[in-house]
Amino acid sequence: MAEPRVIVVGAGPAGVRCAEQLVSAGLRPVLIDEGRRDGGQIYRRQPANFTRSYATLYGTEAGRAEALHTSFDRLRDKVDYRSETLAWNLAGGELHVVKDQRAARIPYDALVICSGATDRLMPVKGWHYAGTYSLGAAQIALKSQACSIGRRVVFMGTGPLLYLVASQYLKAGASIAGVLDTSRLRHQAAAMPKLLARPALLANGLKFIRALKNAGVPVLSGIEPVEISGSADDGVSGVSFRDAGGALRTIECDAVAMGYHLRPETQLADLARCAFRFDQQARQWFPEVSLEGRSSVPGVYLAGDGARILGADGAENAGRLAALSLLADHGYQVDETAAARIVGIQQKMDRFRVGLVQAFPWPQQLAAKLPDDAIVCRCESITAGELRRVVCDMGAQEANRAKAFSRVGMGRCQGRYCGQAGAEVIAHAAGVPIESVGRLRGQAPVKPLSITVREDKA
Repeated sequence: MAEPRVIVVGAGPAGVRCAEQLVSAGLRPVLIDEGRRDGGQIYRRQPANFTRSYATLYGTEAGRAEALHTSFDRLRDKVDYRSETLAWNLAGGELHVVKDQRAARIPYDALVICSGATDRLMPVKGWHYAGTYSLGAAQIALKSQACSIGRRVVFMGTGPLLYLVASQYLKAGASIAGVLDTSRLRHQAAAMPKLLARPALLANGLKFIRALKNAGVPVLSGIEPVEISGSADDGVSGVSFRDAGGALRTIECDAVAMGYHLRPETQLADLARCAFRFDQQARQWFPEVSLEGRSSVPGVYLAGDGARILGADGAENAGRLAALSLLADHGYQVDETAAARIVGIQQKMDRFRVGLVQAFPWPQQLAAKLPDDAIVCRCESITAGELRRVVCDMGAQEANRAKAFSRVGMGRCQGRYCGQAGAEVIAHAAGVPIESVGRLRGQAPVKPLSITVREDKA
């Protein structure tokens, strides 16, 4: 039996565990990592000359982070690891990559996409001012550079990441001006039966909130963002919002970290022609994938937050399952009992995921309230008013048609940060269900490339 050529894209929790499972079966996969070092976003390694402890850097996740890093260190010589390498396209059974301005094509028999996720963002007037970051970007600054994004930071949005990053900043000694959550306590109470599916994780979240409050940080629920104030010259100066009682309030700050859960990085899955499904609860599109990691396209497997957002430990399990499916599909003997056990764990985690969506809902109603002069697409400076105009005056009720008429989603981020909120604006302006607006189609390159890139010829 010829050994299949396997590529794993991503060296976060899903990618590392996938590669580990493949190596244990005697394979030597190619492991593509856009980052400088393994770990992904959640377990991002600090620079080699930094000496902070795991407990300081990762808090309650220190044990898992260290275990993943240790596993990768053991794997390093058993995989073809390619760091700082961008997977930017795939076609004809080849993955297109670029590193150090040199492009190459890698043929594969099986492809496992562990592309992870990025912040899901809802625009607010003024969010284009310097000093406004996503929660993930704020976390990168802390982990990679040991610095705060500002002298006085407001954290705004909803979901577990909001409290995790705020607590990490608190532990690092940063000044936190406030934590503003758009979800209401009644949402969280109603979701409690589902959240109890993972009591330890629930306890950790409550612990983060308690630590913030004990430190005197204002932690407010049920808020409605109104505006991030500031100027083009000086950046952010404050945040205005309505509290749960409807009163207008302002907090002075010089930086804002925003985020509303996560959105999967699905561009490579899209280019692989994987089928997608609309999740009514989360109000976003996900690739169709079985719990075992098989996509709708033979030979393409999906794992981690890029397919189903279950958290870091869920991503590790998904990586293992995708590897086991790949091995079984190529005639290798696998432990079916172990696979079934992991599937059972994933089903339990999925119940918790549904609870999180219920407890911290995506605030789609805010899209309807965006003033016309609020910028939706920061890359192209497209306002909510411009987007509504192409809907009402030009009949653009579908995401890609609105993109063609307005340039929303055509910038550097290619719709990663404006696409889902833009779809909400379109749906409200057109008076149609959000799923009928569709999603922005993935196109190569999935991230911008320099014009100086040259392709190596075989």
